[in-house]
Amino acid sequence: MRNRALKELKVLLVEDEEKLATLLKNAIGDSFYSFRLASNGEEGLEMFKTISPDIIITDISMPRMDGLEMSKKIRELDADIPIIILSAFSETDKFLNAIDVGVVKYLIKPVDPDELLEYISSLSEKLESKLIELVDGFTFNRTKNSLYKNARYISLSKNESKFMELLLQSRSDTKNIVDEETIKKSIWENEEVSSDRLRTFIKRLRAKTSKNLVLNIKGEGYWINR
Repeated sequence: MRNRALKELKVLLVEDEEKLATLLKNAIGDSFYSFRLASNGEEGLEMFKTISPDIIITDISMPRMDGLEMSKKIRELDADIPIIILSAFSETDKFLNAIDVGVVKYLIKPVDPDELLEYISSLSEKLESKLIELVDGFTFNRTKNSLYKNARYISLSKNESKFMELLLQSRSDTKNIVDEETIKKSIWENEEVSSDRLRTFIKRLRAKTSKNLVLNIKGEGYWINR
């Protein structure tokens, strides 16, 4: 279970010490779906926006943007992503600042790769509980409102993510059918939306995912297939 959970994770390591970054990638990188490197906070922030990692590991002291400043900016975009801080310093002020940005772990260098992997393994089981397995190899991460196909990220629009989350709300082992009017009001709020527009919206979602992912009963509504 643990190895399978790790293989679903995308990890971003932000570290300006090339030797340490390479050491950690070589030591534990193969345990994950992907293990990407960034060399400073600015690059790490941009990579975060691009690859949508599940876990971030970052040094504190880096050029251009330090790890704490990067973490603050990431927290504004994703309040829940686990952030692990690496530091060559043990000063109380840096530790307290790390707590302020919501880090889940603070490790003093030199870092033991096995200790780091063990901690990420413990996190992976918590993260896995947020993953909902769907039909045709799809999974939906409810924490990040992200869809994956066999662990590969599927880009969804904001409204498509809202639609998926709506269908998964209060989902039990029986079908949770959501009627058209509820969908329209939840996704487009104050807009007047026709049934044709809704059907086109769902048709496009099926085209980028699977025709089996979202099902419907005429006159009743839509549900997500698991």
